[in-house]
Amino acid sequence: MWRMTVSPEEAPAEPQVIELTYRHGDVVAVDGREMSPAAALAALNDLGGRHAVGRLDLVENRYVGMKSRGCYETPGGTILQKAHRAIESITLDREVVALKDDLAPRYARMIYNGYWFSPERKLLQGLIDASQAPVNGTVRLKLYKGTLTCVGRSSANDSLFDPTIATFDDDAGAYDQKDAAGFIKLNALRLRIAARRGR
Repeated sequence: MWRMTVSPEEAPAEPQVIELTYRHGDVVAVDGREMSPAAALAALNDLGGRHAVGRLDLVENRYVGMKSRGCYETPGGTILQKAHRAIESITLDREVVALKDDLAPRYARMIYNGYWFSPERKLLQGLIDASQAPVNGTVRLKLYKGTLTCVGRSSANDSLFDPTIATFDDDAGAYDQKDAAGFIKLNALRLRIAARRGR
């Protein structure tokens, strides 16, 4: 059944680290070699398949109402998704990520059910495309015996990660922990009300 991927037992004993470069949410280079999205997917299918990455065995809910078991190989797609999430984690605002995560299953369902040319899919596409403007940078991934681990991510101009703020040490006044007391108290108001009512 498996045509693109080797089993984890047959994968190389040494891990391989690869680097993907993103521009506006699209992969534009693999290991520094610029290529089209189609060529990148083909290269990543080969790399992932060699390292047993991307085998799926799942039960699907078909549009017509039945459940069916599907075994798929998506080495390149698995790598692209992991890398894309990694670069988004440092370049997208928290609420933008949350909105995309809310809409992703709906978008996927549209495509799965054959609505690629529908007006609702096109509308969502515009939102997704707009969200990808700051998704620029590089991601390093380690492929090893069926596993895929992010080992680095960077974005020179679009990263929202600031190590001087994300620290338990001196943050030069960026965050005052005393501010959290009121926030926590207000955020817990509904829980305190429910507790008084015995719920």
